[in-house]
This record gives sequence, C-alpha cells and structure tokens, in this order.
Amino acid sequence: MRTISYNIRQAFRQLGRNKGMGFASICAITAMMLILGLFFVITVNVNLFSEMVKSDFEQVEIFMEDSASDAQVQQVMDQLMKQKDVEDVAYRSKEDALKIMKERWGESGYLLDSLNKNPLPSSVIVTVKNLESANKITKYAKDLDGVEGVKYYKETVEKLTKVTDFLQLTALIIMAFLVVVSVIVVSNTIKLTVFARAKEISIMSYIGATNWFIRGPFLVEGIIIGVISSLVAVLITFLAYSKVVDIIGLQVMTIISSPLVPASYLASNLVCIFMAIGVSIGACGSIISMRKFLRT
Repeated sequence: MRTISYNIRQAFRQLGRNKGMGFASICAITAMMLILGLFFVITVNVNLFSEMVKSDFEQVEIFMEDSASDAQVQQVMDQLMKQKDVEDVAYRSKEDALKIMKERWGESGYLLDSLNKNPLPSSVIVTVKNLESANKITKYAKDLDGVEGVKYYKETVEKLTKVTDFLQLTALIIMAFLVVVSVIVVSNTIKLTVFARAKEISIMSYIGATNWFIRGPFLVEGIIIGVISSLVAVLITFLAYSKVVDIIGLQVMTIISSPLVPASYLASNLVCIFMAIGVSIGACGSIISMRKFLRT
C-alpha cells in the first residue's frame, strides 16, 4: 500500500510540474477518442437499423388499399398462399401496425397517441421459403387487386451491410493511427519528467531500487492522463449524442421506423471502451519513455 500511495503522490506531483505537456497529452487522446466515438455512434445505429430490416428479410409486406374489402384481402391471401415459394401468409390490421410502430419508437411511442386518425395501412405479411423467391413474390403481388404497394428490403440490407463493413474498417484504421500518435504524445510528455529526474533515477538505480519501483510513478502518471482523457471524451460524446437524439430522433423514427440507439446505452459502453483504450495508451507511453533509463 505504501508503494501504491507513493506512486500516486509522485505521479500527481510530476503532472503539476509539467502542466503544459500534460494538458496537450489529454487533448490529443481526447480528440482521438472523440473521432472513435463518432464512428462508434454511426456504426451502432446503422447496425441497429440493419438488424431491424434483417428481421423482415425473409418477409414481404404487401400494403392493402384503405378501400379494400375483407373479401379482397382474403382473396389476396389465398392467391399468395397458392404460390409454391410462399411458406406462410398473415394479416396485419391497421391497429396492429400502429401498435408495432409504438413498440419500435420505445419511450417516444406515446407521441403516436395524439394522432386523430391511424395513417398506417393494413397489410399482408408473406414469409417466403428462401430469399431468392422474394423478388418473384414482390412482382406477383403488385398486380393483385386491392394492393397499394409492396415493401421488401433486400437491396437495402445489402447496401447497409456494405456501409457497415466500410465504417468498421475505416474506424479500425483511424483508431490504430490515432492510438499510435497518442502513445507518442504521452511518451514525450513523460519523457520530459524523466529527463528532469535523470540524476535521481540513476541514484535510485545505483542503490538497488528495482526497475518497477522507479517506473511506478511514471506508469501511474500515464494512466492518470489516459483516465482523464477517457472521462472527458465520454462526457462530450454523451452530451453531443443526447442533443442529436433530442433534435432528430423523432424525425429518424418517422422516416425509417427505427429508433436511434439510446444515449444511456452508448454511454455505458463507451465508458468501458474508452477507459480501456485510455489506460492502455497511458501505460504504453510511460513504459516507452523509460526504456532509455531502464534497459533491463
């Protein structure tokens, strides 16, 4: 415990002596994490929408005209069920459609209660036996009496998958580059402190102090820089994303019937991710800065 207490006290003293470079290190790591957070936010929301679409990937939703009678709806269902590529056919009323949309909107679902009239159409949900059959069913259903339109997401899902893969690859490349830059910045910051205490370190080493005892305060200093940067980045990302959700969240749900990922979910995950990255960067930077003085 004494060693830990000593390392922490020394680390804060060293940060106090070298405030300028310490602040520069915190800014550099924070900027890196903010960029990473931007890609994380985009990727997570694209993944959410993609998963919601994929849940309907083997289904074709056929929207019925408001004027379509029960007999016409039943006739459409019978005709579709006769197709060899169809596995199941189910009817979804206007009320059921509105209920599903409320569930997708989550906490904002109560906003739909103010509607004077249900604007959603009734529909027939067709489950196909394989994805290749969906295009045939889509073309066939468009010509049936009482059908207003057909929704099928195959092309959208394929495009979304490509976008998601591209975003993930781009995020990894940018993250790797910025992590290297951040490690170098932290290393240079701590190296200034090491140079200032070069004689002291040599004396400690000469009288038998272990490498880890000497390295301890510098390691803690790097970790402190990483932790501060992580917390600042999480706070900024959380506040900015919460504001975006408040401003455009409802419009996004209205356009694509898919909510944005809750800010609380992102915050809890970002804390873990950013803390791990920040601590790793700080520790690596401090270890690199000491290599010249502690070669064994």
